[in-house]
Amino acid sequence: MAFTRATGKHRRPTRMSRTTANVAGVATLTTTGVIGTLASPALAVDEPSALEDTGLTKTISIGDAVADEIDTQAAVQQIAADEAAALKLVEAETKQRLAEQKRRAEAEAAKEREAEERAAREAERKRLTTYVSPVAGGHVSTSYGAGGSIWSSGTHTGIDFHAGTGTPIQSVGYGTVVEAGWGGAYGYNVVIKMHDGTYTQYAHLSSVAVTAGQSVTAGQQIGLAGATGNVTGAHLHFEARASAEYGSDLDPVAYLRAHGVSL
Repeated sequence: MAFTRATGKHRRPTRMSRTTANVAGVATLTTTGVIGTLASPALAVDEPSALEDTGLTKTISIGDAVADEIDTQAAVQQIAADEAAALKLVEAETKQRLAEQKRRAEAEAAKEREAEERAAREAERKRLTTYVSPVAGGHVSTSYGAGGSIWSSGTHTGIDFHAGTGTPIQSVGYGTVVEAGWGGAYGYNVVIKMHDGTYTQYAHLSSVAVTAGQSVTAGQQIGLAGATGNVTGAHLHFEARASAEYGSDLDPVAYLRAHGVSL
């Protein structure tokens, strides 16, 4: 039995066309149950209405929808991933900025502490090394080493400053009071152990303003000038000693000048 073919140019059916034809043929057989009519449905596959009735078109449409949904999900996931990466970058930058701010704050605080410590050390240095005259604006009336029977040793073991009764007397530097009160021939007197281990004495006072064990600084008032003890008139007798023992006296003028005090 010969098969009829429409006239005109023909191509070998593509795989899709063959598959479509097969599906259409099977559908026809299922519907009619007549095998002898196979040729007619085969020719009918070229008509658009036949394709729309097949399950293949529906399958392709569903496949496109699924693909679009997958693409949408992929796009959403990519957006979420990009947002997460951006957030992570912002967090990292924020953390780095905060760390830098903390480092700068700590560095600034360290500089401030260093400046405060340096100022404190300088203040302490000045406190320990600053010296003044025992009588502000006073002048020496009797020099160190002067001879005379008025002194038990035969020579003057200190220097005398001209100072009327009631003139403020001040510590020449930083130290600790080791004696404050009556001192026999010295009258009322104050003895201070200086921070460098030397001693200074302030004698013939009319009154004493400090007590033993008290710390004093340069320029701090320790009493008032007077004429107590073995004296001929009001003045301040000032001595400098290498130790607490009598006889270890130093030249008071040289001692004060060595500490920056000009008389």
